[in-house]
Amino acid sequence: MTPYSPAAPTPSVERIDAIDVLRGIALFGVMAINLVMEFRISIFEQFLGPKTLASPIDQTIETILTQAIELKAFALFSLLFGAGLAIQFDRLAASKRRTVLLLRRLAVLLVFGIIHLCLIWNGDILAEYALAGFIVLPLLFGPRWLLAFAAVTSLGLYLAMQAFPPAGLFPSRTMIWRDAMDANRIYATGGFLDVLAFRLREIPLIASLHAFVFLRTIGLFLLGILAWRSGIVQNTRALFVIGLPALALGAGLLYRGIEPLGATLLALGYGAAILGIAHFDRGKKLLGWAAPLGRMAFTNYIAESLIFGWIFYGYGLGLFGRLGVAEALAIGIAVYAAQALFSVWWLRRYRYGPLEWLWRSLMYGARQPMAAVEAGKER
Repeated sequence: MTPYSPAAPTPSVERIDAIDVLRGIALFGVMAINLVMEFRISIFEQFLGPKTLASPIDQTIETILTQAIELKAFALFSLLFGAGLAIQFDRLAASKRRTVLLLRRLAVLLVFGIIHLCLIWNGDILAEYALAGFIVLPLLFGPRWLLAFAAVTSLGLYLAMQAFPPAGLFPSRTMIWRDAMDANRIYATGGFLDVLAFRLREIPLIASLHAFVFLRTIGLFLLGILAWRSGIVQNTRALFVIGLPALALGAGLLYRGIEPLGATLLALGYGAAILGIAHFDRGKKLLGWAAPLGRMAFTNYIAESLIFGWIFYGYGLGLFGRLGVAEALAIGIAVYAAQALFSVWWLRRYRYGPLEWLWRSLMYGARQPMAAVEAGKER
């Protein structure tokens, strides 16, 4: 029994659970967008102009996803990655190998990302995160004012790039159209080798999309680091003081069609609100189901790619281009619910998710304790 009242914040030592909650909820948003916009159809369909969807339900769901979730879920993941990097950096403060360990952590993530990108699904975000992490890592040694300046500069340049796109960076409409047509044929009917060859061929086009958001990723990493270093993540009142205005301002900007800045502010508002709620015992009970998903976000993210690849590509069920938005999202919700149950079951027995354990072991260069019993002995 906790000595705190149901409405009181949880003890500070437990507040990192709130980050797992937020990561687990953000995972749903990322999964929904990846599924509907990239596994179900070609990622480039969205750049070929609006299409009439099969049903009003599909239209409604797609509007909700694009307006309320799309860029915001990815922004939340970026914020959380930055905060996680800062937490790891601070926890290793007493280690003489801190820099080497963090560089190795990012290098391992880059390898995972390249494998995921080439062999499983080219919508990978891990490689981009690793590369952005290498850029951000030296700034962790600097003061908060430097982090703030770098964050504002990165986000400012990102907004400028959205307003004035560099010539030649984005592929031509003809290239996009041709790629989308090929995707409709190869992803739907091709065998594994056909899909693999086409996936590799698409990488240069996919890279141009990453180039447009890379500065935003760096800026959000830095904001996540600042949020941790300044104590905002651990301060319930500060979260609501920042989160509520960010929600209102972000929604207002989106309503006026100012998408990049509005989406970023809305993501900040989402994150602050969810963290704030999860800091209370009642909020933790309400949202606690998401924490195991967040603790195993890496494993669940890769598992979703494997599952959805089999469902939609020709070497599996071949449903690419054949499902509406609502049908695809229903599949995604079922997979997410199954992952929630599996994550709870797994973490009752093991200390880390399978890929989290492998990542950690490769980072330290030694096998880490995996079973819960091993972890207990280590402590």
